[in-house]
Amino acid sequence: MIVAFHGLLVLGIIGTGLVAGVFFAFSGFVVQGLDRLPPADAARAMREINVTAPRPPLMLALFGTGAVLVLLVVFVFIVTGRIGGTGWLMLAAAAVYLVGAIGVTAAANVPRNNRLAAAPATDEAALGAAWRGFRSGWLAWNHVRALTSTASCACLVVAALAR
Repeated sequence: MIVAFHGLLVLGIIGTGLVAGVFFAFSGFVVQGLDRLPPADAARAMREINVTAPRPPLMLALFGTGAVLVLLVVFVFIVTGRIGGTGWLMLAAAAVYLVGAIGVTAAANVPRNNRLAAAPATDEAALGAAWRGFRSGWLAWNHVRALTSTASCACLVVAALAR
């Protein structure tokens, strides 16, 4: 049973770190690279990224990590009968990740992706305007996803070291 717990903890650390890295990459350089393009081309490129993003590698990392964190908290509660000690760190990691990575993705980033996708593909001015309307809000919420995924990973690392 302890091996399963440690396996979940390691998977949680790897998953939150991986997802934090993906979001960091977008915040750190991908969007800035797109900004070097004319706005309509940036919109087209981001639309293509948004077509490829919701596939198994990213979806497994994003949602699989959320499932691992929930299982980790349930495991701690079942084994100990309470959430105490490092269990609070694991609960915090799960809550921060579920709200800050998955919740923000669903509530803030995906709707912006959908609005960008709805811009007429052949209208340069509309695509440019869509990019300008998309970029700052999407990027700000992506920063939140990067920070909360990183915070979740840090909580799990501290919990692992404290054990």
